[in-house]
Amino acid sequence: MTTNQTSAVHLVAATRESVKSYIRSLFEQVAVEQERKLEPLTDETRLLDCGLDSLSFAIIVSRLEDSLGVDPFSSDKATDFPVTFADFVRLYEGVAA
Repeated sequence: MTTNQTSAVHLVAATRESVKSYIRSLFEQVAVEQERKLEPLTDETRLLDCGLDSLSFAIIVSRLEDSLGVDPFSSDKATDFPVTFADFVRLYEGVAA
């Protein structure tokens, strides 16, 4: 089983808090990989101010799609672009529930 598949198994059975933790860990991991300084993440942290660039967000969304099999940004449903970290997390909470 690959790392992404293992993550998906854990994520599907996850609670909201663990979904948030998983996404937070992805932000931290990608920040390190992309040599970006990540600001402390709170629910109110604006994504534009968190220290990640568009490539970093693309990597995070791609990894979440690999884990969950869903990209809420390519959905037929209208999706408001998330402004805060909490907005971003909410996009994936319903998928993982």
